[in-house]
Amino acid sequence: MTVLTEPGPKQRITSIDILRGLIMLVMAIDHTRDFFLHNTTGNPTNIATTTPIFFFTRWITHYCAPNFVFLSGVSAYLAGMRRSKTEFTSFLVKRGLWLIVVEVVFVSFALTLDPSFSMIVLQVIWAIGFSMILLALVVRAPLAVIGIIGVIIFFAHNILDLAPLPKTGAGNVLITMFFTAFGSAFPLGKSHVLLDLYAVIPWTGVMLLGYVFGSLYKSTFDPQRRRRILLISGCSLILLFLVLRYINSYGDPAPWSVQKTGVLTVLSFLNTSKYPPSLIFLCMTIGPALVALSLIENVKNKFTSILIVYGNVPFFYYVLHIYLIRVLDIVVFFATGYKTSQVVTPGQPFFFQPSGFGFNLAGVYLMWLLIVTILYFPCRWYSKYKRTHYQWWLSYL
Repeated sequence: MTVLTEPGPKQRITSIDILRGLIMLVMAIDHTRDFFLHNTTGNPTNIATTTPIFFFTRWITHYCAPNFVFLSGVSAYLAGMRRSKTEFTSFLVKRGLWLIVVEVVFVSFALTLDPSFSMIVLQVIWAIGFSMILLALVVRAPLAVIGIIGVIIFFAHNILDLAPLPKTGAGNVLITMFFTAFGSAFPLGKSHVLLDLYAVIPWTGVMLLGYVFGSLYKSTFDPQRRRRILLISGCSLILLFLVLRYINSYGDPAPWSVQKTGVLTVLSFLNTSKYPPSLIFLCMTIGPALVALSLIENVKNKFTSILIVYGNVPFFYYVLHIYLIRVLDIVVFFATGYKTSQVVTPGQPFFFQPSGFGFNLAGVYLMWLLIVTILYFPCRWYSKYKRTHYQWWLSYL
């Protein structure tokens, strides 16, 4: 294998790796729940049927996708510092296309285990990949221009909630995929379907802002000023979340309402829209992350050292954790007495998910602990490998 010279020295930001590592661990809760929970109460965010612990098991994972995308923007800026604009533009396009291929081929297969690919699922890796391609189109513009575009998308995309949109035809497909996707299904012939969960443009706004915030991590930037900017920005987003959510007018298509108990009213207030990500949802999730980044720059202990291991290799972890979950899913499937005749459930696109399969919520959390513990070891190995090797493909995994 040809070993290439790095375009410049790698720059690791400890606080970013800590936050990203925490995101990776929390994200695995959601995917473990998807495949191992014997669900008898339906949608965890349905206020009419959920319980507080069931709700928060889902709600806490809302912090993952927006901050995963935001930190991808930060990382893109840092990667661009080591390349010329031409090299960086090419890198963004190629990495973006590669991420889309990974989503369509490798992640979709891991989710369904269906070799015929009757369902292709577009999730966060698709959104990051397409957002990188769009970032490549504007990366030569001044940073202020990129920031303005990101701000406009971030704060104004919910205007579409008030606009009449095409319901059929090519216009509907484009608007859905780029702005309003909500588990939207697009038939691909008679036996295949494309399921789009992540509308591209709102997530692109998050990445563009992450790219701009990446400039705070230049070696010449004053650390104290950086922490102050992060803290003020984060607190401002949290305040904006509280104000807009209380007003209940703009920023989220699903208003909150007073419920029969105070606890359920709080859950309704927190139950913001992820698909597509509303302004209020993004303020609620990214605001605390910015505050965390401002507070953990100088934090170093055993727990943060563990988080850094996961945070050093987020894409590697992401793909690996889905495959590990599905392998354990198959093991549990046969260990609990299910037969090969039950691998495929009629009307169910996910193999090895028969009716009645799974554990209660406590069992899901135990499976989650097992999964993240197992993943620590390959992540630690790959993190060390990346620090000491410079093959070209390491930038894509």
